[in-house]
Amino acid sequence: MREPALINPVEQEDWNNLLISTPGYSFFHTSNWAEVLRKAYRFTPVYLCAREQNQFASLLPVMEVDSILTGKRGVCLPFTDMCEPITENAQQFQTLFDQAVALGRKRKWKYLAIRGGEKYLSAEKPAEFFYGHKLDLAPGQQQLFLNLRDSTQRNIKKAQKENISVTISTSPQSMKDFYRLNTQTRREHGLPPQPFHFFRNLHDLVIKKDLGFIVTASANNVVIAANVYFKFGHEVIYKYGASDKKFQHLRANNLVMWETIKWSADQGFAKLCFGRTEPENKGLMQFKAGWGAKAYKIYYYRYDLQKNVFTADPSDINPLLKKIFSRLPIPVLRMLGRILYRHMG
Repeated sequence: MREPALINPVEQEDWNNLLISTPGYSFFHTSNWAEVLRKAYRFTPVYLCAREQNQFASLLPVMEVDSILTGKRGVCLPFTDMCEPITENAQQFQTLFDQAVALGRKRKWKYLAIRGGEKYLSAEKPAEFFYGHKLDLAPGQQQLFLNLRDSTQRNIKKAQKENISVTISTSPQSMKDFYRLNTQTRREHGLPPQPFHFFRNLHDLVIKKDLGFIVTASANNVVIAANVYFKFGHEVIYKYGASDKKFQHLRANNLVMWETIKWSADQGFAKLCFGRTEPENKGLMQFKAGWGAKAYKIYYYRYDLQKNVFTADPSDINPLLKKIFSRLPIPVLRMLGRILYRHMG
């Protein structure tokens, strides 16, 4: 087998075709996601991979984040819920890891972060962990509805009675509607919103390329909830969600998710992934479990290149800072988002 080489997936025309033939792939391994991160935040793709016939034999996607505020490091991958290394065995993974560490030393990274890899790193100390949820879509609409928690079924029926209309779209306007709601939701969570140019790139490079869609819910012709989803191969991924808290009682979020589940099952997708959830976020855990989705743990690892050791270093924002952010005007938060996200990830 060939040794892994350093490759920029954005420059490889056949990247996604090779990827979809490779066991263990996800949307986050695609060249489209790499291009979004590169264009929106000026991160540098330094992917390590080895090809074998019409697929990848091994693949470790890494972005170099070079910041005067937070330092220089390699991340697999920034702003990504989970990005498993693709390898056939532990020896292949070790080869990828050793090459990534050598690359990091050469480029003077502080650390290498891997969002996944528990299969090969279970003996090491994780930096942090999250919960993921996956829903098997094979049973079809009728059985999927019967599998829902009773309260989830009631919330869907309530939204339907309230005449909430749901639209599945790929239009620029639907992304703008989502962004408006996202700024409100992020403020409530004590966080600045991602900059609009990130979502514009997401629309141009993912949604328009038939690798994603936006689902909006409206009351009286006003969009009050919206989710952004990715799709690739047999999988749909719930990535971003936002809503207007004033209309929470209408349960529009539930109807948005249910219409997505129905559409995904009808289109022949095998599963719907609900993204990551912090262990302390019990409300979101309950929401995702209510759809019949199965929970699993996602481990993040951080290898300190100065100390040559895996370290535990949670990346959560200081609670006091969250409180300050939650009280700032939205225009100020948008400005902070434009400035700060380039240095995060």
